Amino acid sequence: MTRMLEICIDGVASARAAAAGGADRVELCANLPEGGTTPSAGMIREVRVAFRGGLMVIIRPRGYDFLYSEEEMKVMRHDIGVARELGADGVVIGCLTADGRVDRERCGSLLDAARGMDVTFHRAFDMTRDLAEAMEDIVSLGIRRVLTSGGAPDVPSGKSVIQDLVKRAGARLSIMPGGGVTEANAGDIIRATGVREIHLSARADVQSGMKFRNERCSMGTFSNGREYLWREASGAKVRAAKLALTAALAGR
Repeated sequence: MTRMLEICIDGVASARAAAAGGADRVELCANLPEGGTTPSAGMIREVRVAFRGGLMVIIRPRGYDFLYSEEEMKVMRHDIGVARELGADGVVIGCLTADGRVDRERCGSLLDAARGMDVTFHRAFDMTRDLAEAMEDIVSLGIRRVLTSGGAPDVPSGKSVIQDLVKRAGARLSIMPGGGVTEANAGDIIRATGVREIHLSARADVQSGMKFRNERCSMGTFSNGREYLWREASGAKVRAAKLALTAALAGR
């Protein structure tokens, strides 16, 4: 399996930084504070121009849980078609049943819409009742990759579980750690778990260029107190993560 550095991004500037740092693939999302939702068509198109490596687009109509209505399923199937038309290489999906299992029927419906595209099962996996069972369901669906923190709050806390999942999966499924991965700990995580793909945002703070600032007003819950400060991928951090990945795999 080829080594792969995936950078989670939410905009064109981050796409450019991922390219400059040598990322192999990006996952494009909107609303990262909610765990990521489907980005706009315009964003997909411009990121495709800015980043020529692998482009994965998350297909998630809202934040919070992964129990979807039929109306939300229609939205996701349509969004997969839009992502395909705009040049995405793959999509990132995940549906669960009310009792915390992989919803094979709904996932199958999305896979039909994504036929011929690369597919990742996202961190809905971490919210299942039994990770080993969920992994087997994902394998049986023909999905090639799962993004996971090992069912823990972050990857450093879930390293031992991820290591076990890697052993269980063998060559059937790529286990890709994501959540709390940084350029500083990526090498240790790769060595500890045996993975060959890793996912991180590699972000740094960016200050707004606004000179006039209304500090009394906020545009949303997540931006409250941070209207003029946000985070974007850093080319230097991406490059450091790529070096860590390369060195860790070379040492095996």
